[in-house]
Order: sequence, then structure tokens, then C-alpha cells
Amino acid sequence: MHRLILVFSSNFGLGYFPAAPGTIGTLAGIPAFYLLARLHPFGRGAALLALLLFSFWIAGQAGKIYGVVDDKRIVIDELVGYLVGVVWLPFSWPVAVSGFVLFRFFDILKPPPVSWLDRNIKNGFGVVLDDVMAGIYTAAVLYLTLPILKNF
Repeated sequence: MHRLILVFSSNFGLGYFPAAPGTIGTLAGIPAFYLLARLHPFGRGAALLALLLFSFWIAGQAGKIYGVVDDKRIVIDELVGYLVGVVWLPFSWPVAVSGFVLFRFFDILKPPPVSWLDRNIKNGFGVVLDDVMAGIYTAAVLYLTLPILKNF
């Protein structure tokens, strides 16, 4: 069971990348976005909700295994955060790449309340929630810039 938890929490090993595992782990979001975009909006929401709930548990369990609540190898939170930012948009490469860049920007910068969530909730929920908030910021910017992105 431990092995499965670590596989899922690391986005199938992407979290073990030696440099910038969060950025590399976020890459799993692009094919996930492509697949989710093919679903009916209700299906997208259901899939995202299921992944969100699963990620709370997986991140918490992986933190216990590693002995560090927010170990850098835990990157399922990046996957969920990225998907929060793009899941309701139509898939296109400009949207996918812009979403990736924006999500990483907000996840690294951690503007409030992302920084508060990151500092104050030290369990699986906190590991994931700061990325969900970064995803919400990403979605807001993407929705505002979607008319521009459609021209590319």
C-alpha cells in the first residue's frame, strides 16, 4: 500500500525529479486537462472533485510515510491545482501552456491567502489547498485573457 501511495502522490514518479519537482509534477496536468476537456462539464466537475478528495488523503498519507508533511516529492497537489485553473476551459495548447505558466507563478509566489494556507495548515488538506487557491488565481487570469488566447 505504501508503494501505491507514493506512486500516486508523486504523479507516477514525476515528484522524484531531482530539480524543480513541483514544476515537473505539474506537467502531469496537461494530459489530464486534455482528457478532462473531452468530458461533459458535469463529468469534469465530478472527476475534479474525486481527484481533490483523493489528493487530500494521498498527500496526508505520503507526508506520514516521508516524515515531512509537505515533502517535495508530493506533487499530486500541483496536478489538482493546475486542473482547478484550467478544467472549465476548452483545451488548446495556448490555454494549456498559459495555465501551466500562471499556475507555477502563483504556486511559487504564494500571494495571500495561498501563503497563509501553506504556512498554517500542516496536513494533507493544507498541502493541497494552497495549490487549489493558486489554481483559482490561475483560472481568474485565464478567464480574463481567454479572448486573447483564442487568437493564438
